[in-house]
Amino acid sequence: MTRFPNKVSNFHDDILQETQLGQLCGSKLLFRDRYEILRILGRGGFGVTFLAKNMNLPGNPLCVIKQLCPKVTKPKSWQRACVRFEKEAKTLGKLGTHSQIPMLLDYFETNGEFYLVQEYVRGSTIARDIRKSGPKNEEAVKQFLRELLPVLQYIHKNGVIHRDIKPHNLLRCDDDGRLVLIDFGAVKEELAKSSDELSKSVTTNFVGTMGFAPPEQFSLRPVYGSDIYAVGVTSLFLLTGKAPLEFDYDGNTGEIDWQKEVQISEHFAKVLTKMVKISLDERYKTTEDVMWDLGMESYLPTLTNCMTSQRLGVNSSSSSEELPEGYVSPVTKTAIAIREWREKLKQTQAQMKRKPPKFIS
Repeated sequence: MTRFPNKVSNFHDDILQETQLGQLCGSKLLFRDRYEILRILGRGGFGVTFLAKNMNLPGNPLCVIKQLCPKVTKPKSWQRACVRFEKEAKTLGKLGTHSQIPMLLDYFETNGEFYLVQEYVRGSTIARDIRKSGPKNEEAVKQFLRELLPVLQYIHKNGVIHRDIKPHNLLRCDDDGRLVLIDFGAVKEELAKSSDELSKSVTTNFVGTMGFAPPEQFSLRPVYGSDIYAVGVTSLFLLTGKAPLEFDYDGNTGEIDWQKEVQISEHFAKVLTKMVKISLDERYKTTEDVMWDLGMESYLPTLTNCMTSQRLGVNSSSSSEELPEGYVSPVTKTAIAIREWREKLKQTQAQMKRKPPKFIS
């Protein structure tokens, strides 16, 4: 059985005293007659996260309880918060069917506060891994993107914007090594919108992390490309070990000046540069576009050979052997097939963009 330290830092003393779950920490009293609260996992501007055990299930499995604290007192604001919380919780429950997203086990409201109960993923964050082992090389970061981008694609296809992708919200599971994306920011943002008096300062209700969130997110107008920006900045962290605010920035454009920090291939540098563009018009808009450009690197030598001025049907070898009329070389066939596939992909993306996103918000 896993042992957890009884001693809690002074940083969490106020939580232990002021919250119901904090007061239950370390005691044998059960929350909702089933959850034994073990310790605090983390805290933020919108609530606190606890590690617990479900004492009503065989084996007493571990789980994570997120206590969200909406700043509402007015009846209308409270009703609005309840409706939004239930809507977003149901969407999280749907997303949790993906193996790289923690499963939502329960959600409820009690004593004026909202709770999410999720699967506990035993593992360490990408941030901790970099602190322990140092920066990754180009191939390792490409592999990271190959693992994460399909998850992001799945989330976006369900009309959800994560809003807070960063190394601390990416776990490497100890059991099977899978990469897991945690701590969706959408529920928090919706509860912030339900507050009694929305501040004129957008930063008051901003959900995200400085440096990882792009400018449009600070204006409370996140789009799918906002998550792509955060993934790009996370990739820079993996390559350099530097947090985003440690980089130099171009004084005129606001772009991150990261290229001098690493030695990577020209193609990969172009992909990362486009991922972290300040301008939405210049940044990737869909994960499919990022995945396409990453995957195209292996085809670049072949495509270069295809882009010749040689007439179709003419053999490039020195042989004078006559070829059948209309002959197309295998390399040229490959290039044609790739172009046709990309055109179909663009048509599919255009259809998806015409569907209004149902942001988990």
